[in-house]
Amino acid sequence: MANPTAAMLVIGDEILSGRTRDANMHHLAGRLTEMGIDLKEVRVVSDDHDAIVSAVRALSGSYAHVFTSGGIGPTHDDITADAVAAAFGAGIDVRADALERLQAHYDRQGTQINDARRRMARIPDGAALIDNPISAAPGFSIGNVHVMAGVPAIFEAMVASLLPTLTGGAPLRSVTLRIARGEGDVAAALSALATDMAQVSFGSYPFIQNGVYGTNIVMRSSDEDALDMAAARLAQAFPEAERQ
Repeated sequence: MANPTAAMLVIGDEILSGRTRDANMHHLAGRLTEMGIDLKEVRVVSDDHDAIVSAVRALSGSYAHVFTSGGIGPTHDDITADAVAAAFGAGIDVRADALERLQAHYDRQGTQINDARRRMARIPDGAALIDNPISAAPGFSIGNVHVMAGVPAIFEAMVASLLPTLTGGAPLRSVTLRIARGEGDVAAALSALATDMAQVSFGSYPFIQNGVYGTNIVMRSSDEDALDMAAARLAQAFPEAERQ
């Protein structure tokens, strides 16, 4: 049975402007690989309501899961929750259970929960909360879309809360062979092996070290026996290959 598929939607002008370097995609990709959910697409959109609605609808209709990051904070440009609600035709308002979590968090800090902070308790109708053990403001899941914060530490904590509730498949394993030859020298053998072993995916990544061209061949599969066989056959073709 094929693994569930996923897409990620990264939301924020600060990502597109280059002001902020996104780290959440790298983290999510690694965690999904571990549990056998295949990340197939990543999109980045600005803080624009219509762009978010359009992307959510397109991705949720194409993949088993959509994970979003960014745009659920307390400021005027945090519009992700409203846009996701609109994508599903759902109402949105401050929800008692979300507000209760925030109130308890700010009470512990001795901080007043003002109108801006109350915005983070606005949850689309019918959504399930995603726990946030760091700053309490929850994410949420509606349909197959999981909405999480953009701050990396909080995003990672939300991912840790969410993933145990999802069903994965066969974890994807990988093996890398480092070959001190250029891609042109390994292409023919690699192409033949890829044709012969369709259950393994092959990636070719060139490098230059000390003026010498080389190629890293990365093989990925959920079938460990097939992966080992592919690595052995490639090593036989290139005896100088080093397994990383």
